[in-house]
Amino acid sequence: MELVIKDLNKSFNDKHVLKGINLTINSGQIFGYLGRNGAGKTTSMRILMDVFKADSGSITMDGKEFKTTDYRIGYLPEERGMYGKFKVKDQLVYFAELRGASKKEAQHSMKKWAEEFGIDIYLDQKLETLSKGNQQKVQIAQAFICEPDILILDEPFSGLDPVNSKIFQDSLLNYISEDRIIIFSSHQMGYIESFCDDIAIINDGQIVLDGDLNTIRKEMGEGKLRLRFADQHHQDFLAGYDYTIEKEDVILTLPPNETKKSFVEGLFSQGIELTMFMDYLPSLQEIFIEKTGDKNVKA
Repeated sequence: MELVIKDLNKSFNDKHVLKGINLTINSGQIFGYLGRNGAGKTTSMRILMDVFKADSGSITMDGKEFKTTDYRIGYLPEERGMYGKFKVKDQLVYFAELRGASKKEAQHSMKKWAEEFGIDIYLDQKLETLSKGNQQKVQIAQAFICEPDILILDEPFSGLDPVNSKIFQDSLLNYISEDRIIIFSSHQMGYIESFCDDIAIINDGQIVLDGDLNTIRKEMGEGKLRLRFADQHHQDFLAGYDYTIEKEDVILTLPPNETKKSFVEGLFSQGIELTMFMDYLPSLQEIFIEKTGDKNVKA
């Protein structure tokens, strides 16, 4: 499946929230959607779910107009939205039926995903009696109920310990092996780097960067090296270069007239030894800050 969002605009009163959003999201992979609070990320996802209507623009699936009634959509919001005083099993069945499942289908799906996330022992308990982590697992289970075609996850790892995070990661990877779309949003950049092939960063209502994450990292690290020196006798040599220190490493930008080969030859000619020499690949957090930092926020 290929979901295409084209020229999406949305305003609330006099505030222009989305300013011509364009995204292409393919099934079979996890798409990372990133943005600062208030950037327009949640608004665009709510338009996709038909909670809000766009002012202009289009959404298509495989070239045809996208209609939410043609697909099952699972949604995990950042803020918990389930009912604390009701039993876990009753709520999971309820959400399954909301998505069009029969009573029998809802019961089957409830049991399947409760077992998947290890909450089957809590099915007869009220949600408010569970720990924060187990409440989050119930929230996650409701997103997977009825095997949605499109799964939208906003900060899904919130409250999960490392063991439960691993269970969830395995479930995600198994789920995406089917022809499904997963849109994953988190401020925990390590998870995005682990899961996502394609990403998009939204800032002030506009997409400021999108594409294959590995390609983006290579392009943004072009001309930079990560170095680690055997000792501290390199300061004089680096005096003419643009560089920064990152713990034990030096991140150095080569000038346009110098190659990696000539740089290394210059080091060796002065008896300076390296213990690490590699192309610099910026982290997703560095990329995110560069694209959404305060200098990029328009007045």
